[in-house]
Amino acid sequence: MTHAIEKYAALDFEASSLSADSWPIEVGLSWLAGGEVVSWSSLIRPAGEWPMSAWSHASEQVHGIPFEALLDAPTPQTVTSEIRALLAGRSLVSDAPDFDGRWLERLMNVTGAPVPGPILDFDHVNFCHFHGASLDSLYERFERSAVPHRAGPDSARMARAWLRAVQVTESRCARS
Repeated sequence: MTHAIEKYAALDFEASSLSADSWPIEVGLSWLAGGEVVSWSSLIRPAGEWPMSAWSHASEQVHGIPFEALLDAPTPQTVTSEIRALLAGRSLVSDAPDFDGRWLERLMNVTGAPVPGPILDFDHVNFCHFHGASLDSLYERFERSAVPHRAGPDSARMARAWLRAVQVTESRCARS
């Protein structure tokens, strides 16, 4: 059984810092398909116009991605192309839409690609699609999962919470 939540993709970025001129260094997308969590992530090579002054060693300590790891990463153009292909009509969802929206826009602008959007708020989408025990299970799963501070696992954390809510919904429907 498919669920309406399958039309969404959870988005997460890791970035050079949290400053206003920061730029994305890693992106992750995760979604549900056929009762499974599907995830994709990529490091992002810095674009020439992104200010190196926005690199933060404090942020590097949080996400664990050294600047040197980005030098051989896929270009923003390659990453943008992959994101657009993987979205396949899905709407983007984030637990930090303001930050992730800024980094998505920065990534897309450097390539000239239109920004897919808007980015919907994770909590808003959850409350629109789940209720009762399903919603409780979603947040229990989400809150009990560690935040890895890597884009792929962070986006998968949101999708796994959706999967748990879908499983509870299906279980309750099967008993009715």
